Amino acid sequence: MARDAGLEELLREHLDPTSGLTERPMFGGWAWLLHGNLLCGARDDGVLVRLGKGNDQWALEIDGIVPMVSRERVMSGWVRVAPQTFADDALAVRLLDAALAFVRTLPPK
Repeated sequence: MARDAGLEELLREHLDPTSGLTERPMFGGWAWLLHGNLLCGARDDGVLVRLGKGNDQWALEIDGIVPMVSRERVMSGWVRVAPQTFADDALAVRLLDAALAFVRTLPPK
């Protein structure tokens, strides 16, 4: 996998000026963590968004959004958003707002 500078910039624009965010390389791409908890990430195959178990069904009903699969295992509460789908600003904001709401419920690491 390779990084996607365009997706990374879109995420920065949407997440700025959220306090408590850090960025780092992860999973072959670039990841954003909120108080140490993984929030989202970007690489050339799309954007990974953490919505939390039971909070992802609405997103999975949208074309271009699929469950995250790791080593042939579906990761409940995580979705992968195709780059062209994430380009929809209103949808990107909705996804990131939902991710922030969920991750803010987690204890800091």
